[in-house]
Amino acid sequence: MSMQGIARGRTISPRASYRLGLGLALATALFLFLGSGALGIIGDGGRPDRIYATVLGVALIGSAVALLRPSGMALVMAATALAQVTVTAAALLAGLHEPENASVADIVMVNAMYVALWSAAAWLFHRAAAGGED
Repeated sequence: MSMQGIARGRTISPRASYRLGLGLALATALFLFLGSGALGIIGDGGRPDRIYATVLGVALIGSAVALLRPSGMALVMAATALAQVTVTAAALLAGLHEPENASVADIVMVNAMYVALWSAAAWLFHRAAAGGED
């Protein structure tokens, strides 16, 4: 669909919403994997960043349980966003950032970006489910 079609009030199809949601979820998972593994979210990477494997686990196991169906995937992506928030709060409360001399503001902002991406994927899956793609 062209941008002109969207500008005229046309919406994307449920199938396109599903594909965009799946692509966004995969890209976010890859970005989180590389970001926490190679670059580091808490400091320069390493041991403190291993906590983010929990978020990827929620996404992976939840997707398997949901059988990649849109309504289930919407819930899985929302749960993954919540897991991202929980893991970030736990890491900060446990003081994992202190030995790394990492900025709390930087950690919060990076994780807010991931939460927004997971939430956008949840919204796209919700749109696909509402359109009857289940």
